[in-house]
Amino acid sequence: MAASTRAQVMSLYRMMLKESSKFPSYNYRTYALRRVRDAFRANRKIDDPKTVEQLMEGGQQTLAMIQRQVSIGKMYVTQKTAVE
Repeated sequence: MAASTRAQVMSLYRMMLKESSKFPSYNYRTYALRRVRDAFRANRKIDDPKTVEQLMEGGQQTLAMIQRQVSIGKMYVTQKTAVE
């Protein structure tokens, strides 16, 4: 994997973790963080540039979805759980 591609992947990973940690609900937050980490770990060994590009596009779409869901979650405040 080229250095610039690796930097882009790491940047996407950090942005997804940062956005996922903004979920107001504990359950959604932990689920999103776990899914992001698991997805990146599962695809860690991929070296094919085309596959990496496809995964990056999917990751960008997922990041946009997370951002939308965080915004929606902040509109509708719920009661805190005992864990929070």
